[in-house]
Amino acid sequence: MITIDHIDFKYGRRRPAVFEDFSLRIGSGRICGLLGRNGTGKSTLLYLLSGLLFPQRGAVCFRGEDVARRRPEELRDIFLVPEEFSLPGVTLSRYVALNRPFYPRFSDELLASCLRDFDLASDLHLGQLSMGQKKKAFMSFALAAGTSLLLMDEPTNGLDIPSKSQFRRVVANCMTEERTIVVSTHQVRDVEALLDHVVMLEGSHILLDSPTAAICRCLSFEERPVGAPLDDVLYEQPSLAGRSVIARNPQGRETPLNLELLFNALLSAPALRAFIGGGRGADNVEPENTNRNENI
Repeated sequence: MITIDHIDFKYGRRRPAVFEDFSLRIGSGRICGLLGRNGTGKSTLLYLLSGLLFPQRGAVCFRGEDVARRRPEELRDIFLVPEEFSLPGVTLSRYVALNRPFYPRFSDELLASCLRDFDLASDLHLGQLSMGQKKKAFMSFALAAGTSLLLMDEPTNGLDIPSKSQFRRVVANCMTEERTIVVSTHQVRDVEALLDHVVMLEGSHILLDSPTAAICRCLSFEERPVGAPLDDVLYEQPSLAGRSVIARNPQGRETPLNLELLFNALLSAPALRAFIGGGRGADNVEPENTNRNENI
């Protein structure tokens, strides 16, 4: 669905490049997490995908069409929920009436379902909502728009704990095989159970590009007490329980994915990408147990 082909991008001639010769493919029917440190270009990448920014070289294509051309046929099938936004001081019904013509697959039924799951009234006034309520109302409209590509930048920022659980349920209920959702976030624990694909960025490079199922087939994420055996451990760091570890998983038993631990491990032990089989340019060298960071 999405093809990013050898792009270069920077903000102004005198500023450093955000992306250099950067390529990525994202297929349909995925909820893809876009992870990385501050300043790695996650938000920039979402704006490039939506056609609001244009690369200086290369192309960003959605279903084979360059989004920089801003063709109505593509734009009506893409929706971006930025981290920060403002809504007009009107009722939700008025907002829907003004904006739904841009999205031919807009669903009133889906909007009502999302509002219900978010515990929001259908007759709400956008100008009278808290920031968290505005985010839930806007995300409800975004999901109801029925676009094939939905981009979300830090969607759980500003949500309380119950609302984060609601968010995961709402997104899962709205997912179809034809839709792709890309979520850029630092709050990995809010979304890691929702994701089925992960892309981790470090500078202009891809640390990891892999389905979560493939990660969990070859790696085990565990908490081990102090003194427990570490012979099978690929990475470890201190935790309240003793040691948070990533270990080999020869039996393929499933453990909950810990994306924060995995990101720290990939920064400290790049050869781990080869073990997972999802990193760009990774060879088949298995990482050694000595590649651990005990000071994070």
